[in-house]
Amino acid sequence: MTLTFAPADAAALPLHVVDAHAYGDWKSSRPTAEQSWLDACGFSAALGEVCVLPDGKGGMAGAVAGFGNAKARARSRFGLARAAARLPEGSWHLVHDLGPEELEEAALGWLLEGYRFNRYAKATPPKARLVAPGGLDATRLEAIAAGEALTRDLINTPANDMGPEELEQAFLDLARRFGAGATVVRGEDLLAQNFPMIHAVGRASTRAPRLLDLRWGDQGPTLTLVGKGVCFDTGGLDIKPSSSMGLMKKDMGGAATVMGLAQTIMTLRLPLRLRVLVPAVENAVSGNAMRPQDILTSRKGLTVEINNTDAEGRLVLADALALADEEKPDLLISMATLTGAARVAVGPDLAPYYTDDADLAPALEQAGAAVRDPVWRLPFWDAYEALIEPGIADLDNAPKGGFAGSITAALFLRRFVEASRYVHFDIYGWQPSDAPARPKGGVGQGARALLAALPKVLPL
Repeated sequence: MTLTFAPADAAALPLHVVDAHAYGDWKSSRPTAEQSWLDACGFSAALGEVCVLPDGKGGMAGAVAGFGNAKARARSRFGLARAAARLPEGSWHLVHDLGPEELEEAALGWLLEGYRFNRYAKATPPKARLVAPGGLDATRLEAIAAGEALTRDLINTPANDMGPEELEQAFLDLARRFGAGATVVRGEDLLAQNFPMIHAVGRASTRAPRLLDLRWGDQGPTLTLVGKGVCFDTGGLDIKPSSSMGLMKKDMGGAATVMGLAQTIMTLRLPLRLRVLVPAVENAVSGNAMRPQDILTSRKGLTVEINNTDAEGRLVLADALALADEEKPDLLISMATLTGAARVAVGPDLAPYYTDDADLAPALEQAGAAVRDPVWRLPFWDAYEALIEPGIADLDNAPKGGFAGSITAALFLRRFVEASRYVHFDIYGWQPSDAPARPKGGVGQGARALLAALPKVLPL
């Protein structure tokens, strides 16, 4: 798997990128024999369509890739990436009339199209490599692609090989590669160090729960990323049906996404002080599993009535957020595959987020649109606060009724944060079917938007 650009090479073949509306004029400018060849191949410049151009001597003179029309591009992110899989082996350079954002999308999409998850079976990536287009920061794009690959690998790995211990090892490996400091609190030590809800969720598993903590950088603003690391979720005593349990290896998608984003930040050596917190647990069933209507006391001191053991992600995040908030970072972000309600609201493609910060929201949305990492703001709707107050305890982890499930989960998390700049993402972390640059399987959401927004919201 090579998620890097080809070295600058004078022998690289040209790949002409042509908009469907401009195709007629472009074709008429080509040699007569080439026009006939394009007609014979039925080429129409549809998005991602490719036609290899012969040189008349049995070789290739180059190729043309369709860029489609505006409607097609709006409906398919990274559409040009299909060309990477359809071109013959070799190095290619773009001949184009793309704007800066379109060109960056094309280049990043090409890199991401090269991702294959090949831990358990052979998977051959495309052999066509792109020479980095002029005017782009190739190093940055390669760092983004590598961070996304880490996220995908972590999510795609099944729980028998990616439990809390293996997630810890991946976390420590990440810290080691960048010279970051890392600590781990495991098992019964979670109680001794006041992380009772992380312990309560993970104690039923044969694989001990733990809190992973990474620190990197010694100057600049402080950024703390908190990622839900539920390595497998049975639902606990409120056990899921098998149809709902099938994708639960991805329930650590928040942890995987913040780790991929952290890798990108450290690779690019952004001038900030980074902290990453991952509560890593397995929500299992045994005689000491937490029970419905148990009441837990959190690190923050708030009491929580457990009305559904399958609403465990917000419990482990709450303890981690309380720890993060004790330092009052300049920006605090949590990411989690938290609720099915978010998927019902916006589907698998959009990453909904919550924030009370009036400056953060437009910066995130503009950045997400620019880098084709779509995000959508949902409200911290204060009127629903009463839904998470059961009366017998300070908070209810699973309000009855089912309405506004993603919002009530976000409101629950907000109770553990006093920092003024807080963003919570309720992501899906999974691509349900093959798409350009996004094969079926684990996928990062929101990380590119956050990376692009950071210079606008932090004094970097």
